[in-house]
Parts: sequence; C-alpha cells; structure tokens
Amino acid sequence: MKHKIISTTLFIFTLLVVTPSQAQEKKKYKINTIAFYNVENLFDTINNPNKNDEASPIMNLKSNLSRVYKKKVQNMAMVISQIGSKESENSPAIIGLSEVENKLVIEDLTKEPSLISKDYAIIHFDSPDERGIDVALMYQKALFKPISSSTHELKLMDKNRKTRDYTRDQLLVSGYLEGDLIHVIVNHWPSRSGGEEKSRSKRLAAARLNKQLIDSLQSNDPYAKIFSLGDFNDNPDDNSIKKILNAKEDIGLVDFKGIYNPMETMYKTGLGTNAYKGTWFLFDQILISKPLLNNDFSSFKFYKAGVFNPSYLINQQGPYKGFPYRSFTYKKGFIGGFSDHLPVYVHLIKEID
Repeated sequence: MKHKIISTTLFIFTLLVVTPSQAQEKKKYKINTIAFYNVENLFDTINNPNKNDEASPIMNLKSNLSRVYKKKVQNMAMVISQIGSKESENSPAIIGLSEVENKLVIEDLTKEPSLISKDYAIIHFDSPDERGIDVALMYQKALFKPISSSTHELKLMDKNRKTRDYTRDQLLVSGYLEGDLIHVIVNHWPSRSGGEEKSRSKRLAAARLNKQLIDSLQSNDPYAKIFSLGDFNDNPDDNSIKKILNAKEDIGLVDFKGIYNPMETMYKTGLGTNAYKGTWFLFDQILISKPLLNNDFSSFKFYKAGVFNPSYLINQQGPYKGFPYRSFTYKKGFIGGFSDHLPVYVHLIKEID
C-alpha cells in the first residue's frame, strides 16, 4: 500500500494556463502515460511443438540461450520503466506490447527489478500467428482496473496457395484509468513481407477490423475514449490509416466520432520508429478518439505524444549508425541491443483540486 500512495503523488505536476482574460493561472494536473512497444522477438528458450518458435532468433543461437534471454528481458524491462518518465516520474500506466511469444515472457518482464515495484498485471491471449508471436497489454494495478477484454481474429487468405494466412489478433481491453472509462486496442498488423504493394491488402483488412471495433465501441457510447495503438506496418499517410480509419493530422478537423493521429506531424518532420535499408518509417502509432481532445480536463484528456528515442536505443557506430539498436541480426545473432522498433507514447492529464 505504501508504494501505491507514493506512486499517486508522483503524477501531479503544474502547467501554466492562459485564461480567456489572458491572465496566467497555475493549475495542478495528474498525468499518466499510455505507451506501445514492439519488443522484437521476445521468445523464451523452450521449444513449443505447436508453434514455429524454433525459427525465432534466440532459438537459432548455438549457445548461451539462457544468458541471452535474461539480458533481452532486462533490456526490455529497463526501456519500459523509462518510457514517458521524464514528465510523469513513473513508467506507463498502460503499455501495449507486440512480438511476445507467450504470457510467460511477459511475466518475466514484470518481475525484473526495474519494473517489479510497479506491480504490473497482464492481459494476453494466444493468437494463431504463423511465427508464434502475440500482442498483449501490461497495466499498473494501482492505476487501471480492467472490466473486459477480448481478442478479435483477422481472417486472411493466401490467394496463391488458397490457404489460410494466419496473423495476429487484435486485443481490446476496456477499463477504468483512475476512474475514467477508456478502451485500448492493441495491434500488430501484417508485415510488408514480399513487398509493400503485394502485402497491402492484408493491412487494409486489418484496418477494416480495427474500424469495426471502434465503430462498435462508439455505437455503445458515442463519447467513448478510445486508443488504437500498435505496430501498424504502415505509415500515418498510408491508406489503411488515412482512408479506412480516416485518422486526421489536424485536431480541428476531427469529427465527433473521428480519430486523431498525433504521429502524422512527427512523421512529416522525419521522425520514425523503425528503419529499413536506410529509410525511416513510423509504423508504431497511437490513434485517439475525439472525446480525448477537448480542453475540459475534469477527466483525462490528451496532452502530448512522443517517440521514446534516448541515445542508448540508437546505434552509435557502424553501418547502422543512427538507427534503432536492435537485439538480433541475421549474421551475428544477439548483439546486446534492444529492439528494431522505438516505443511510442501519449501523456494524458486531468486537473486536480
């Protein structure tokens, strides 16, 4: 209980607000972070005969599998502990994850010294993905109280082989963030394997599933506070995001049941979360619904978004200098890094007396 009391006091900060009369007034706000992190092949060292986990990088190592696994988990936990902490003085209240093999590896994350005091709980379902990877949600028990969770299958067909193309489910979790009802959808859309154009239809299908989930939430409650976050394997200006989800870059253009994408402006300035052949992409995004955007801070509202990119997550030398310092490479195996993706986050604030 002592930890919970300390945690709550850390979320209070002061902003300078300009009132309509132009008088400057200091107000106190509570702040929480919602984040997403593709943790790049977080697999355990145990072969699962029901999955293709033997194709994962760690299972291809010749030796020291346990040592590598421990270091990988330590690295991921350290990063998670620091996302958004400069402003909130806390790790994320809620964080979506992708590229996790199972619940066990997430439990190992929560037990790391850098995270254990945060008392994270886990929501995870096994998905039918061919690589054996899933999405999941971690949340601090003191801050978030889930009331429902469900997994939603994306059914795809391989047109050439005329067989089922198995991919990740989309995870929907609803609950109360310090008293405010919110909904979080965790995504890891189909990759660009085989080329962007050839694989585009799969991500358009994922976007349509995501839109159905959002529409369903808004049908039940037009004022639903929704976060759709994840590795979309598309940039903010691709059709899956811009046309199907109709996500807007400009807050002023977001309709009543519309979606705002704070990452699009970042993308246009050259900011990214992952890179391929020397080019940055911003596949990792957090999209938010209209009710999170107004200036009534009596409940949690969007404050700002960011890409978490401290220098230690970036290669400082070699041919990949300036790009994400990943965990594994095909030639060298484990290289001691973190992930080939950078985390993203949003801060929410609520005024307090």
